[in-house]
Amino acid sequence: MSEKRRDNKGRILRTGESQRADGRYMYKYVNRAGETKVVYSWKLVATDRVPKGKRDDLSLREKEREIQRDLEDGIDTKGKKMTLCELYAKKTAQRINVKKNTLAGRKYLMDALKQDKLGSRSIDSIKPSDAKEWAVRMKEKGYGFKTISNYKRSLKASFYMAIEDDYVRKNPFDFQLSEVIDDDSESRQALSEEQEEKLLSFLQYDTVYQKYYDDVLILLKTGLRISELCGLTVQDLDFENHTLNINHQLLRNQEGYYIETPKTKCGIRKVPMSEEAGKAFQRVLKRKKTGKGIVIDGYRNFLFLNQKGMPMTACYYTSTLRNIVKKYNKYHDEPLPKITPHGRVIIRTS
Repeated sequence: MSEKRRDNKGRILRTGESQRADGRYMYKYVNRAGETKVVYSWKLVATDRVPKGKRDDLSLREKEREIQRDLEDGIDTKGKKMTLCELYAKKTAQRINVKKNTLAGRKYLMDALKQDKLGSRSIDSIKPSDAKEWAVRMKEKGYGFKTISNYKRSLKASFYMAIEDDYVRKNPFDFQLSEVIDDDSESRQALSEEQEEKLLSFLQYDTVYQKYYDDVLILLKTGLRISELCGLTVQDLDFENHTLNINHQLLRNQEGYYIETPKTKCGIRKVPMSEEAGKAFQRVLKRKKTGKGIVIDGYRNFLFLNQKGMPMTACYYTSTLRNIVKKYNKYHDEPLPKITPHGRVIIRTS
């Protein structure tokens, strides 16, 4: 009978265990893929002391139990060591045919993860408390509640993929965000009829902002998204059937203008054109600058152009509406609330 192997303290070592000359313990095993893997620890059992100057860690036996549990449960011991950034990249790579603003949002989240310590952590080490602390840090960095909520939803989906792939057992992002940070996002409410009348009446006669009267009237009377309004072309107007053909929207990023389809399939639709809106469109056509040379992703003859003859953008309308309200409130005792275009012109209150 061969003599059992022992460590330098005389303790019997199990199959796969060994001790190196420097005193460090090693455990060798074979993973699900048939690959030989090794883990190390300065401690054989949890009660051992770590040599002076060495980093404390789980004992070798504790690591063995985790490994055996992973193997029994079918957990991919290699996959669970990928970082959170790597997991998110793996998740987004599964769906590449997305809109440009979605790609931009993915980049913002990846940049935020790279700048935060959680991004470089292995996914098997991330606990619910770590995810909650991440949300708090994001808040402290100035991110809004809705942005953090959107990021959390994406990371939660990434971890569900990791669970399905047997990388981890639980989802650390499966918690209520409002229980961790306050929801300070602004509530939104459509303008009342009285407020709409006040706004339109002011625009109709103000010498500076009168040129935006028809734009705002059309927004209010059609319920178009601001990006849909900006993307309207002459070809989208159907005066015979009193409808607007909505099948695209105009957006702009750092690279320039581009056309996207509506957010959902339901966004492709025919919008009724009331008599009042129809007259507004006729006035827009009458004063419209040429803009014939402007072609964006195959679309031309845009209706709403700025002073340079380029299509209007959502950002331009947002700042213009802010200035309109500022001037209105300067000369009226009953002020209008802060407003911004969002489908319809809406109130933005805190």
